Amino acid sequence: VRAPGTVFHGFALTALGRLLGMPRIDPLLTAMISNKADAVRLADGDIAHIVKGGAQHPLTRQPLGDGQLLLLLREMAPPDIVPTLNGSEPVEFVYANPEGRFVTRVSRENGSLIATVSAAPANAVVEAVSASQLSATGNGSASGNGSHNGVSGNGHPASPPAQVHVASAPPATAGRTPDPAMRQEIESLLRILVSEHGSDLHLRVGEPPILRVHGELKRLDQIAQLSPSRLHDMVCSIMPDRNFREFEESNDTDFAHELPGVARFRANAFRDHRGTGAVFRVIPATVATVEEMGITPEVQNLCYLTKGLVLVTGPTGSGKSTTLCALIDLVNRSRNDHVITIEDPIEFVHQNKKCVITQRQVGVHTGSFKTALRAALREDPDIVLVGELRDLETISIALETAETGHLVFGTLHTTTAVGTIDRVIDQFPADRQEQIRVMLADCLKGVISQTLCKKVGGGRVAAREILLSVPALSNLIRERKSFQIPSIMQTSRKLGMIQLGDVLIDLVDQGLVEPKEAFMKSTDKASFMTMLKTRGHDVSFAPTT
Repeated sequence: VRAPGTVFHGFALTALGRLLGMPRIDPLLTAMISNKADAVRLADGDIAHIVKGGAQHPLTRQPLGDGQLLLLLREMAPPDIVPTLNGSEPVEFVYANPEGRFVTRVSRENGSLIATVSAAPANAVVEAVSASQLSATGNGSASGNGSHNGVSGNGHPASPPAQVHVASAPPATAGRTPDPAMRQEIESLLRILVSEHGSDLHLRVGEPPILRVHGELKRLDQIAQLSPSRLHDMVCSIMPDRNFREFEESNDTDFAHELPGVARFRANAFRDHRGTGAVFRVIPATVATVEEMGITPEVQNLCYLTKGLVLVTGPTGSGKSTTLCALIDLVNRSRNDHVITIEDPIEFVHQNKKCVITQRQVGVHTGSFKTALRAALREDPDIVLVGELRDLETISIALETAETGHLVFGTLHTTTAVGTIDRVIDQFPADRQEQIRVMLADCLKGVISQTLCKKVGGGRVAAREILLSVPALSNLIRERKSFQIPSIMQTSRKLGMIQLGDVLIDLVDQGLVEPKEAFMKSTDKASFMTMLKTRGHDVSFAPTT
């Protein structure tokens, strides 16, 4: 940014969208200091400015959206100041960060929220000072001059503040007072989600609540659009303290919420360019069984193994967690073993039947998947479920665990069985891949890759590609010939193996799935189109070229 006779150093924030997604004042203050400016001025609906020599100079390109300034100020202010920020009276407090201490003045001009932040002198008073005392001093600030020569960021005399506090940046949970009314409102939406047989609830600023029902998004237009402050308060009202701290620090967090007698919900809260957002996934209160889910006997037999690695894969929202839950329930009903699950967050809660089940949540009961997996080896497990094989180290420990006499279940975000094998091996550096091939060839017992298809007449049905361990498969993995695995799957259908294309065409033949839906879910579209034509199905949806 250039002004006559002055060169301003580049602002460290990539775009204002990042500021809106992460409402921190610190990058703006860094820009103010590096440019030797007097203050930063922020206003609803306006871009950020720095004030230097009484003149304002643009600091960002995009204006602050509705409610974003209030979110930013809430983060800076001491706990007892937060409730007054959105009032009509001026407020003043001092905020501290590693760069120093800064006087923050908040007021309203023509209904718009205005904030001016300037460096606080070293002799700033620490005690709170009343508005009348401030007026008596004639300087409008407990810190001496606060906004430099008593002028606010817009060039007008600064209004006398209502109260002044000096505080370091507060802990993320300091002064946190979840609103019971907001909690009641979001829980009523979750009840609607369950009553409508939806799978997900989407909450976005500027939109009414949105349900995903049978794969389709459905807006609840009878409910008012969500404002930034309302949505933020709703989501935070049910967020555990640990997740609230994580959300304030990193702008997203995963947690679980339960409505007794209704369902559990897996939640992800995040910030985008509009403000706070969230998605809630329904976790049914009752555990689905393998019989109810139509899981084949060959896959069920994987639950009776004493060691090895079983992977359930698929894109997000494909029902991996539900399938794993059903398999663990089968283990729980039929074996007398110790099962350890490592999840983020815990979704289905298993009651001990014949097994002893230990469920641990990453971030609550353990630091990470890899640390929990290492610890599990000292906890006398027979079966270990790893909610997500996220990184090289977690995959490596899972392979070692499977090799050393334990049955390990895990998930990956891959769409085919062959792709799963390649993904696991490619996670490792080249000098380790040969060793991993040998380990995987020995311990991999099965891969279930699934996707969900819209069902004719409503609902969804799972299409599962199944790869099971046979000597020929182990040899192909060792010899780097994974491209030949599909031919083994084609010739081993009597053993329970099946490719995704064959599952999809079976669903179309049975009238459960429309040809177009199956075609969209297929991975080898040319071959699948040939199958559709050969069997006389309607392919009018296909392009003519």
